[in-house]
Amino acid sequence: MNKIELNRLLDLLDDIKKIDSMIVLHQSLNDSNFMISQYQEKKIRLISKFIDELISLPVQSEQTFSLIQQIIGKYYPSINEGEPHFDEEIYQLSKAI
Repeated sequence: MNKIELNRLLDLLDDIKKIDSMIVLHQSLNDSNFMISQYQEKKIRLISKFIDELISLPVQSEQTFSLIQQIIGKYYPSINEGEPHFDEEIYQLSKAI
């Protein structure tokens, strides 16, 4: 990974942390669900972009996949099948793993 790629990934992580802080702030203020959902959507896009950037690196390794696992684990703890909006196809993939 070169310096430009590293800096791009670090910038994305910084943006994710800022958005996550805004979500926590709005949740603590019992603010509008609309604002919270907007920030959550932006966080999803940023995390997806981060993962895409990692996957597009010329060299893949166990460390790359470990980073992906870390970011998902940090910002998206396990989803239980009893939770609302649990997607049936995702559930099937989860069971297959």
